[in-house]
Amino acid sequence: MSATPHLPSARLGRKHYQSDTHTPVLSACDGALLAYQDWATAEQIDAAVAAARTAAPAWRATAPTQRAAWLRAIAQQVRGEHAVLIALQMRVNGKPRLEAELDLDDVVACLIYYAGLCESGEAFATEAVTLPRADLRGQKRWEAVGVAALVVPWNFPMVTTAWKLAPALAAGCTVVLKPSELTAPAEHALLDLIERVGLPDGVVNLVGGGAAVGGALVAHPGVDKVSFTGSTAVGRQVMRAAAEHFKRLTLELGGKSALIVREDADLAQAVELALAGAFTNAGQMCSATSRILVHQHRYAELVTALSAAIGALQAGPPEAEGCALGPLISAAQRERVQALVKRGRAAGATRLASGRVHNAADAAGCFMAPELYTLTDSDNPLWQEEIFGPVACVQACASDGDLIAAANATPYGLVATVLTRDATAAAHFERELRAGLVWVNTPQLIFPQVCWGGLGASGIGRELGLEGLRAYQELRHAVFEGPA
Repeated sequence: MSATPHLPSARLGRKHYQSDTHTPVLSACDGALLAYQDWATAEQIDAAVAAARTAAPAWRATAPTQRAAWLRAIAQQVRGEHAVLIALQMRVNGKPRLEAELDLDDVVACLIYYAGLCESGEAFATEAVTLPRADLRGQKRWEAVGVAALVVPWNFPMVTTAWKLAPALAAGCTVVLKPSELTAPAEHALLDLIERVGLPDGVVNLVGGGAAVGGALVAHPGVDKVSFTGSTAVGRQVMRAAAEHFKRLTLELGGKSALIVREDADLAQAVELALAGAFTNAGQMCSATSRILVHQHRYAELVTALSAAIGALQAGPPEAEGCALGPLISAAQRERVQALVKRGRAAGATRLASGRVHNAADAAGCFMAPELYTLTDSDNPLWQEEIFGPVACVQACASDGDLIAAANATPYGLVATVLTRDATAAAHFERELRAGLVWVNTPQLIFPQVCWGGLGASGIGRELGLEGLRAYQELRHAVFEGPA
């Protein structure tokens, strides 16, 4: 019987290191021990940052077209290992096959998009700046920030890494990646593929471990840029640590988003988008639209239809037939969600509907049936706090103004979904909703061309799109003697 593998505590290019401290990586489906993640030591974190700093000047000087070739090569490697990586996602996270496939497609699309930006050259071109004096000429250009620390969560392994890694490499930054210790096999598999394409040593590095490792990396004086995806509470800590050395910062944090059903909305579409918005990835999404706001004239029929649909949902292992939801990532996460539900019910929440856990689910798995609640008080913790589990709440509103006000009554501002047949009303909602991204009559489709990020407690900065590239660049101007 083979020994349980130990994932490297640090990867400095092609060099792998181990340590004496480690934690288990367990399957969310059945609690099986998959691996141990060794934790990087302080010396290994120093070495990873030093490797990135050493590689930075040459990588920054590399032509964007060459960086594009490497990004396309990585994308090709991911395509080539598509089936293996999907199986890994299903085993570690318990994602249903379709969700795992969509994740891998997202990784490839992101790499290809930023390769295209490199190939077009426009994002890297020096631009003339018109000055009020004829004897002077100005110019501006974008230059790589330097060494970027990329700290990624467990809910979308490889996806959030690609969202950060692709623009960072495209911009000319070298990186140190810190994956979640709960889902580290996925990121190590991706790093294995990156090693195959022949990137120069030190361009992509990894340190493994938990919060202490991430904290040390974020605070390291050799890091110029931090991109963090995770909870709002931890985001505040990251922001404080980054302030010490004025590091450039992108924070993609929590959400408490709304799905808005106007009086004229299509009911079947509303049910479909409510299910997807609240229960995809077992509700473990910062973009979960778990606050369902519906015009009071449509409330009864929506609740009836949605309750029936939720009642038919099953949570279970990805290989079990008819399972729409996978497990929560860990027993601790399930306990956290269940405790929040208990608080919500004590504060007056009433359960309207519940799905079930499939009978094939292993008792050691972290499964939880999807649930729908109605509330007597909008101060209820189920309405105010990010749940990060398969729980949704519904509330009736009397008018468009009330729908907008209720949607905006949150410190978060990540996304929102609006359902209406009225184009004028759709435009009005899009303008008035306090969210970084609004979907109108569509599922939560995410394209690399469209920026991701929110307002308020949902974070700072943007990922994806051209702005995602600019997040890893500094704007520089110059003024020269002589006519333009």
